[in-house]
Amino acid sequence: MTLKSYIWGMRFITLFSFFSLGAVIFYVDPENSGMIGIFLFYLAVFFVLSGIFNLILLFIRRIFLGHEMAVENIELSFRQGILLAIIAIGILILQSYQMLVWWDALLVVAGVFLIELYFLSRD
Repeated sequence: MTLKSYIWGMRFITLFSFFSLGAVIFYVDPENSGMIGIFLFYLAVFFVLSGIFNLILLFIRRIFLGHEMAVENIELSFRQGILLAIIAIGILILQSYQMLVWWDALLVVAGVFLIELYFLSRD
């Protein structure tokens, strides 16, 4: 698969995820649906954010490293996009339970950073 087809596929999936997030926001009542509605909301936000972060990281790598290095680092951008989305979702969940303080956010970032270091040490 070429980089261009991967980027178009990610754009399509991100756009579809954005529409699903809109459907969850407009059609799911969190008070009546309970935990399932809240789970669907966070899942849709996760897919939207991971797609956006993935595309942004690919764009930055393509500008600074060139086309060939961006192709070689597709899986790195994908993984880091997912990890950044996990950070954002973790912070959103802490905020929804009114437990977010700056050191908890730093713990979420540190935990995800340790996961990324594990994956980088395997390579």
